[in-house]
Amino acid sequence: MSRTSRTSRIALTASIASLALFATACGGGEDDKGSGKAGADGKPVTITYWSATGGAEEAAAAFNKTHKNIKVDFSLVPSGPDGVKKLTNAVKAGNAPDVATLDYSGLPEFAIGGNLEDLSSVSGDFVKEKFPENINSLVNLGGKTWAVPFDVTPIELYYRKDIFKKAGVEVPKTWDEYRTAAEKINKMDKSIKITNFGGNDPALVAGLAWQAGAKWYSTEGDAWKIDMQDAASKKVATYWNDLLKDDLASKTPLWSEGEAKERATGKAATIIGASWSAGGFKTGYPDLKGKWGIAPLPTWDGKAATGMYGGTSFIVPKGSKKVDAAAEFIKWVTTDPAAMTARLSALKTPSSALPANDKMREVAAKEFDTSYFDGQDVYGIASAAADSIVPGWSWSPAHGAINMAQTAAGADHLKMLDEGQKAGEKAITDRGLKLAK
Repeated sequence: MSRTSRTSRIALTASIASLALFATACGGGEDDKGSGKAGADGKPVTITYWSATGGAEEAAAAFNKTHKNIKVDFSLVPSGPDGVKKLTNAVKAGNAPDVATLDYSGLPEFAIGGNLEDLSSVSGDFVKEKFPENINSLVNLGGKTWAVPFDVTPIELYYRKDIFKKAGVEVPKTWDEYRTAAEKINKMDKSIKITNFGGNDPALVAGLAWQAGAKWYSTEGDAWKIDMQDAASKKVATYWNDLLKDDLASKTPLWSEGEAKERATGKAATIIGASWSAGGFKTGYPDLKGKWGIAPLPTWDGKAATGMYGGTSFIVPKGSKKVDAAAEFIKWVTTDPAAMTARLSALKTPSSALPANDKMREVAAKEFDTSYFDGQDVYGIASAAADSIVPGWSWSPAHGAINMAQTAAGADHLKMLDEGQKAGEKAITDRGLKLAK
């Protein structure tokens, strides 16, 4: 998974009509695309493809072996903010690739910057037909299709079966039960915390707020609204602050060496992760084979629900003159089993990334060795979780500024909401967009 964190200061003077602002802000239309027909003149069309995704190069090579009219020239680029910066600069310089990958969370900001081609005519119907409805809202903005989904990333619960058994704890189905489990486990052994939750990853907090029913970003008429002060968000933030305050959760920051050590040495009884997390257990905690289990994320009312943690889409950067050919490659790489087989066979470490397309999940599931989890149906559990993703979430054109402010807030999750709110409101107005009050 890549995590996007960047800021930009783009002043837009165009008026906004709900989410139709994307079409206005990005400019251009069908006439700007060029014909881009695959092999229209009888010669292969060569498209350039940038990605930091593992196995992307091998997938492109497999495409080239089986397609005569389109050839893909692949380049590996940095992940995270560095990759986004490189792509943004390339668009500005007029030498961007024809295809790239981008986190869902970065799409609105990238679109507002005028960096995307509108894929409505070439991929709109395809996206609606081949991908889940609760993922469509992440790539369809303002009534237009700006990207094609690659994976879906439902949050799940990974738990130490041996620790739970020793403490006499059942797998929690609600967040109240999760706290009770934390108390029992910590009472049995003060050195064991229920999980690590020491800040450093606002994306996870966003996903948990998403699960609780929050909608941080929306529009009201011609204005953007940012709302991180709603009851659902505060409930999530207070819950985790209390677990930290009562020393039931570890204050070790996420994505740190300390976090990895605590998990590997049995000091963390659970991991709040995504579907893609499963693939890292075999290499991250090799000595704990058979001791980790996977379960649905606890919920507030006991009914199945989750949010997303990360996720990647395929885009056509602004300026491509080969949109049709690019769309054809994107269609193949997101829905053709041969693409999944090529990608997975090239990886040195297991991948449990859950494809957004159902048929691709079947291929991925066959390739994944479930012995680490004692034969649990890793993809079946993840697919069920994906079905329970709460619909209606969207990201904002101020994601970079918000992400930076929330990361700086550390492990105080109420402060994280406050700082995110302030940074988001400032970023929206700095970009020349109207802010709803």
